[in-house]
Amino acid sequence: MPIDPAREFRPVNIALLTVSDTRTPADDTSGDILAQRIRNAGHHLFARAIERDDLDALADRLNGWIDDPAIDVVVTTGGTGLTGRDVTPEAFDRVKEKDIPGFGELFRRLSYRSIGSSTVQSRACAVVSRGTYLFALPGSNGAVKDGWDGILAEQLDSRNRPCNFVDLLPRLQEQ
Repeated sequence: MPIDPAREFRPVNIALLTVSDTRTPADDTSGDILAQRIRNAGHHLFARAIERDDLDALADRLNGWIDDPAIDVVVTTGGTGLTGRDVTPEAFDRVKEKDIPGFGELFRRLSYRSIGSSTVQSRACAVVSRGTYLFALPGSNGAVKDGWDGILAEQLDSRNRPCNFVDLLPRLQEQ
């Protein structure tokens, strides 16, 4: 969809969480890719952390960021696979109010172009919770590029037409 240059760009505050038992700030390449893309798009990287693959710790971290009124969006990388340690979607289930099913569907469609049928092993997903968007991307460099470049860059741009996530932010908690 086209970007309407007549509309104002409105940056959002994004918290970035890498979910991994092995990555450190020194080798968090997928987190680095996302952080750079967030900044290059004109958004604010409000917070960044690495959390182990622990369901309770992830849910606690997500709840803390959701409850921070300054954070509009949480993007995670990692923990979306099928192994016993992959629990990011389960943490999202603990905190969510609404699913955004089209995000995972579109992610897997885009990912199919890069990795073929292996994309079925991804549980990329998105939810809304208490006025905050949460997006879970797989932990590979290619996956975060697919997710950001193919979905989030446009949907987090207030100039994207015919609609975008930013325009809905003030209305997410309507009753």
